[in-house]
Amino acid sequence: MIGILVGIEREHRRNVEEIFAGVRTFALACITGMFAAYLAGLLGSGILLLTTFFFVLLCTILAYMKNIVYRQPGMTSTIALFCTFLLGILVAEDYYLFAIMGAVVLTFLLVEEQRMHKFAEHLSDEEILNSVQFLIVVFILYPIVPDEPVFGVVNLKSAILIVVIVAFISFVSYILLQKFGTRSGISYSGLLGGFVNSEATTSALSSMSKKRPVLIKAAYIGILLSNTSMLFRNLIISMVVDPTGRTTLLMLPPQLMIIIVSSLIVVTRGKAFGAMNETLEIKSPFSLGPAFKFGAGFTMLLIVAKTANDILGSTAVYAMALGGIVSSAAVTVSMATLAVDGSVSFTTAAETAVIASIISTLSKVILIKISGSKELFSLSRNTFVLLAIIGAIAIAGWSYYLHSGQFF
Repeated sequence: MIGILVGIEREHRRNVEEIFAGVRTFALACITGMFAAYLAGLLGSGILLLTTFFFVLLCTILAYMKNIVYRQPGMTSTIALFCTFLLGILVAEDYYLFAIMGAVVLTFLLVEEQRMHKFAEHLSDEEILNSVQFLIVVFILYPIVPDEPVFGVVNLKSAILIVVIVAFISFVSYILLQKFGTRSGISYSGLLGGFVNSEATTSALSSMSKKRPVLIKAAYIGILLSNTSMLFRNLIISMVVDPTGRTTLLMLPPQLMIIIVSSLIVVTRGKAFGAMNETLEIKSPFSLGPAFKFGAGFTMLLIVAKTANDILGSTAVYAMALGGIVSSAAVTVSMATLAVDGSVSFTTAAETAVIASIISTLSKVILIKISGSKELFSLSRNTFVLLAIIGAIAIAGWSYYLHSGQFF
């Protein structure tokens, strides 16, 4: 069945290009690998070595025929055939799960071949370099950093892990933005851009309103959606940092209130989306510069908040919400981390994170004033002030309820 699964995909490609191996060949290759490994346990390893050499020779001949004789560049089918042979060996050795997972991954890579080629073609040298640097951080720097708090305050290993997770969430949105955003209009771009960087998205859409006044209403909706996705992102981040969900649960009611009002405004006023030909200039979140700035930002907030809590009490921690002017995500991460460590209560952490989101929402007005047209500023000002007021009322009511009920 593994051989048939991979073979069907190759057979399906026959309509597009000439294929040297189809369903039967791949099925036989997998069965041969299984038999060779099974017989090696009975008769000695010689038969397995001989069979492996045969497949290496066969794949070499197929690659030569395709690339040299028929002048059709490509090694995909030959490598896939040899991998399928190896999967058969795994089956014989009782590694069923690895064999099945390998078959699924192999088939997926074959199915997505054309899309992956197109995706790779559109990557810039800078994006590739950023990705390589980020992989170095993940697989080299992270493992060697000691898993101990520095000066009893910050665990650098945990800090790096959080940066990686947050950047990965942003990167998924960035890829979707690059693939679908400009094609699907400003609304889609704003929604995805908010997961990457709502401030950068707001600035980009605001600048666009100066270049093309006809897109002012569409930019307004895009910025609203960007801010909405930022609120969702902060909830996701808090869940990642605090897997118990207590911080997220305490953030949810006031945060959800802002999201609902924002969504209602988008629905009622979102008929004038407009088309967009420009590309949003947002840097890849895998760039080490922004990643380490984010890490340094939330680490600094972490140290200041912990020190303020130790010296002045939990009331001083609320001042950390002002960090939402720069990055509400950094505030959310630092507060959730402190709550998990027991340095502050979950209630204080959640309230501070929500206040940071409200401040970030209100700061969009300043960004629009700086980057956008007067018409966009006039259209957006009252909306974002209204959202901030609703958020403030919601967090005040929710905070009163929590403290009066003595939750967490």
